[in-house]
Amino acid sequence: MATQAPDVVLDDTSERRWWSLRRANSERAEPVFRGLARLVHGACTVLFGRTWFNSHKLPRTGGVVVVSNHMSYMDALILGEYMIWSGRWPRFLGKAELWSMPVIGWLARQCGQIPVYRKSARAGEALVTASAALEAGSAVTIFPEGTETRDPDYWPMSAHTGAARLALQGDWPLIPIAQWGAQEIMPNGRPTWPRLIPRKHCSVVCGDPVDLSDLRVHLGTKREAEAVRAATDRVMDSLTDLLAQLREEQPPAEGRWDFKSGQRVASKPTLDPDSL
Repeated sequence: MATQAPDVVLDDTSERRWWSLRRANSERAEPVFRGLARLVHGACTVLFGRTWFNSHKLPRTGGVVVVSNHMSYMDALILGEYMIWSGRWPRFLGKAELWSMPVIGWLARQCGQIPVYRKSARAGEALVTASAALEAGSAVTIFPEGTETRDPDYWPMSAHTGAARLALQGDWPLIPIAQWGAQEIMPNGRPTWPRLIPRKHCSVVCGDPVDLSDLRVHLGTKREAEAVRAATDRVMDSLTDLLAQLREEQPPAEGRWDFKSGQRVASKPTLDPDSL
């Protein structure tokens, strides 16, 4: 991973927080989803501050894969509000266990979210459903890390390859959105009572589409798995660069925290030259 993140222009678009939902978002959505969005938006406005950057970079129409870093159980609310008031309704991929919970499961179904049946024979269903949603023009939204980061300093860690594979196979735009501050409201990667005093502040920024065109040519070849892994590293590097701008800090030079080994490893966002 580079020790110096490239400069990202942070265009403050926080004025959208004060727009009506009708003005901010013309995309169709389920009535329950619209009602929930208004409820969450009102609560966020009262309970903590938000600064939004680069809302205009989120495509307003068409299928798009959105990825974000994951630090807290608050992340979906923070990211969801930003996306909705930037013009898109997020279709989150979430662990299927949530669908069996009272209220939360009902809301997930009513709001068109996508369950992921991890470590089961149905594990592949999520990508099939997500592909169909993309074909229908939805903004499929994924936390590639799969769980809250284990990085000691809250940088993005190693990730699953599903988001990159979706974008590569369907040639969908892949949009990174980084957020910072939710971990102060609900820390330690577990559900707790929100810590609202003193008043907290969250920042969210949308980046440019991640260019995967050089890797897409390897689909269907013996290098496909390697290309998907490289694409995943490139996606996480993009999120890390955006987060570095929000935090006004540099990411660790040693690389990204690896969930399995519990140490930092270097990113490999490109393929090694083919020796064959």
